[in-house]
Parts: sequence; C-alpha cells; structure tokens
Amino acid sequence: MGRRKKSKSKKIIFVSLFFIFIWIFGFYLYTTYQNIEINENNYTAERQQSTITEQTVESAEEKSKEVADTIEETTEKVVGISKLKSAGSSIFSSSEENELGLGTGFIVTSDGYIVSNSHVTGEKYSKCYITLENGTNYEGTVAWSDVDLDLSIVKINAKNLPYVNLGDSSSIRVGETVYAIGNPIGFEFRRTVTSGIISAKNRTIKIEEEEKSSYMTDLIQTDATINPGNSGGPLIYPNGEVIGINTVKISTAEGIGFAIPINIIKPIIESFRKTGGFEEATIGIYAYDKEVIPYLNSSYNVINFDTGIYVAQITKNGPADNTDLKEGDIITSIDGKELNTMNDLREYIYTKKPNEEATLKITRGKINKEIRLTLGKK
Repeated sequence: MGRRKKSKSKKIIFVSLFFIFIWIFGFYLYTTYQNIEINENNYTAERQQSTITEQTVESAEEKSKEVADTIEETTEKVVGISKLKSAGSSIFSSSEENELGLGTGFIVTSDGYIVSNSHVTGEKYSKCYITLENGTNYEGTVAWSDVDLDLSIVKINAKNLPYVNLGDSSSIRVGETVYAIGNPIGFEFRRTVTSGIISAKNRTIKIEEEEKSSYMTDLIQTDATINPGNSGGPLIYPNGEVIGINTVKISTAEGIGFAIPINIIKPIIESFRKTGGFEEATIGIYAYDKEVIPYLNSSYNVINFDTGIYVAQITKNGPADNTDLKEGDIITSIDGKELNTMNDLREYIYTKKPNEEATLKITRGKINKEIRLTLGKK
C-alpha cells in the first residue's frame, strides 16, 4: 500500500513538471513571436526593383534621344559634293544627279576645310562644288589629295562653320555601334543615316579599275549600309565622333562596306588648321604590310614576317636611294614607333616635314640594323 502511494506521488510530480515545462516553453515562444520585427526591406526591395526597371527604361529612352540629337547635329556638318555645277542654286536642287556624280564630305574646321574621297573631289588643285546643309552653294578647291589612300581635303571660302569632332580610330573594337551618313543615289535621299556595327578591323581589299590593280589597306569593315553617293561621308560613334571616312562597298554582297580610319588624315587636318597648308614628307619607298602579301604574286608569298612592313621598291633618286636600305628589307620601326601596317607609317610620316631626319630599324634575314635618312618632299 505504501509503495502504491509513493508511485502515485511520483506520477503526479512528473506530470506537474511536464505541464510546467510545456507552459514555460509556450510562454517563451509567445514572447519571442511578439518581439519579432517585420523587415520591411523585403517589400522595399520589391518596390525598388520596379523603380529600377522604370529608370532603366527611361534611361534607354533618354539615351536614344541623345543619340538622335547627336546624329541630327552631325548631319548639319555633312555636305554634298559634285564635280559639275548645277543650273540651280544648289547641287541638290538639280534633276540631273546622275550626271552630277553626287558624293559626300564633312566639315573639319570652322574656316571651311572639308574631308572627302579623292574619287569624289578629284586631284589636288581641281575644282568641285559644295552644298551645305542649309542649301548654300560654294565652289571648292582641292587643297590636298592622295589617290592611293582615296582621301582629299577641299577648301571653301566660308567662316564660322560647324565642324565634326574627330575620334580615335586606333581604339575601335569589333562589335561597337556605328552610323554612316551620306548622300546615296541623289537628291531624294540626301543625308541618309544608316546604322550597324564594326564588323572587322585592318581589312585589305583589291581594287581593279581600267585594267589596273591597287590595294586599300587597314580599312574598317562595317555592315552599316553604304551606297553610291555615301563615299566621303563620315562613319561615326553614337557620341558623334568621326572614326572613319566611308569609301567603298562590296557590290556582290550585302552588309559589307569599308571606311578609311580617321587617324590617317588627322595630322594633315591639324596642319591645315594651324598653318593653312601641308608639306608632305616621304621616305621614297613602295612597301606592303603582311595583310597585302597574299594578294601579290608568288615571289612575295614566300615572305614570312610577323611585324613590320616589307620594302618592295625604292624610288630612284628618292630619300631612301643611296642609303643602306634595300628592297626586301622589313622596316620594324621609325623613330621608335613600331610599324605593323602601312597606316602606322603614314600616320607618323604625316607628322614630319621634308628635310627632317628619321631613324629606321630594319631586319634583313637574321641581321638587324638602324638606318638614318633625311625625309624628302612628296
């Protein structure tokens, strides 16, 4: 009997302790729950996410408007160029656009220097006719022209003209967005803007005209549409900087057009801007970079070089004649500037003047040499 009472007492104590534990645990959970603060940042984050999306859309729209404003501003600096003068007040107002051979150019200085292609303007000292965006017509004189580069600079007698901003074509990247501006076909489509990307850099193409072959090297390839009449117009970034001069397209394929890098002609523009003239220095050689070699005859195809330019011919009585430079040499640098393309050489030479000295580093087989010479006038 005593044992049963003890057992029953233990059960009562155990049950009591169990319920006390449950009550304490329940109270703990209740007070803990009451003290929990709801984190409103989660909801705020949701609202911020929505706001960011709206801002992104607005930013995209603003960006698009900025680009449109920039392009509109740039077109004001693009001109029409013809070799024949129309009977009307503007070359754009004639019904004989095909006879006029309408092309494009763009203003690079406030006092009337205009860049275009030499096949649009003609050679040095020739005349052409310029129509500005406002319809004003001028007679222009070709101040500088290079048929091999297909580049020219025309001068008109005008002041306070709006002019383009020049970019840096050495820093362009494949895939970047670009716009081409020009006067394709004729009057109806003047100052047409087309868009695309930079498809490739340092392209070399072979030009065959009148049974003669020539090569244009180090070109920018783009899929922005380029048509007849676009020649000489600017290839620009969305910010309006000119990085190239539109020149040719592949007629047998769509979306393959080419522009000449702007850096080639920048030193010449700067010379005209500062002095009103330009004296072109020369080494007196015909040379090719490695991109051109595959286009040449088999005797050149055996040449293998990774850097530099190949000296194919030395001009008789030119600056390089009677020096230690020989045909077949590879010029790797000039005055410390590394050379990999002909444009590298041209860009540097255009900063020099006739009668200045230059130092060439060359390789001839396993021989490395330095050759000093005095630049001549082209």
